[in-house]
Amino acid sequence: MLKCRMRVTHTEIGQIEVKSRDISDGGIFLMTDEFELPPIGSILEGQVQGMMDDAPIIKMEIVRVEADGVGLRFILDDKDSD
Repeated sequence: MLKCRMRVTHTEIGQIEVKSRDISDGGIFLMTDEFELPPIGSILEGQVQGMMDDAPIIKMEIVRVEADGVGLRFILDDKDSD
């Protein structure tokens, strides 16, 4: 289980920084119990914090909402967002 801090950006919430609970090749679960995020299907941008200065910005889709956070699927290319 890899854990990290992630900066998340969306027009409805602005920019927030949250911690991950788990990361896999296909997605990430973010601990967002203190923030209200947009609904399932919304596209966010995320950037890992504290590991490298120029970490890539990743597009992610909210696919699951739980009481303590959200599960997001990484969108790897434009075909994934159709």
